[in-house]
Amino acid sequence: MSEHNDPAPFNALPPLIAAIALIIFGAELIFQAGARGMAGGPAAVGWRAEAIEQYAFSNRALAWMVDTGNWRFDFLSRFFTYPFVHVSFMHAAFATVMVLAIGKFVGERVTQWAVLVLFFGSSVVGAATFGLLYPNGPGLIGAFPGIYGLIGGFTCLMWLYLGLVGENQARAFSMIGVLLALQLFFALLYGNDKTWVADVTGFVAGFAMSFVLIPGGWRMLRDKLRQR
Repeated sequence: MSEHNDPAPFNALPPLIAAIALIIFGAELIFQAGARGMAGGPAAVGWRAEAIEQYAFSNRALAWMVDTGNWRFDFLSRFFTYPFVHVSFMHAAFATVMVLAIGKFVGERVTQWAVLVLFFGSSVVGAATFGLLYPNGPGLIGAFPGIYGLIGGFTCLMWLYLGLVGENQARAFSMIGVLLALQLFFALLYGNDKTWVADVTGFVAGFAMSFVLIPGGWRMLRDKLRQR
């Protein structure tokens, strides 16, 4: 068989998912290069700290905006920038792998704009919930609320599929169950800064939004509720 007829391994990767993963990992490579003196000179050692200061979600900034009614663009923009800053190489690498793996599955089954809505919508809802519940919280960085939103989309797709084939739909929640169990384990082991609230609400937001974003999802949910 001619090599030109072999399917390229990354052909099915949705472009927007690839772009999100590239920004996450690309930013981390820049931080690593700066920290190792490979770019930017001596000041580059502090690039990560500067990025966190400028782009991380701030609980206190949200509380200030709610109290004063002054909705500043530079604070609001952090709802969309914090997913691209991470605390370490492993943190960013794991986020990149999760975005590619879960995003590929979801992105092959919904439109490109729906993937963006799932990722950024869940990131915003997760951060807002965390900020409102813990106005003096430590702030938030990392792509995981958005990733949990994609997992919510994955779960919704599986839930709908299992319903169509007459299988037990509770099986659709096995992935989120395992992830939450791991989070509980690490919280007990290393302490808990309550950022899990952003992840869980990101999942709930992604799951709920998917019924509108998945073609026919709302109709299937409505039919399911009517049967009850």
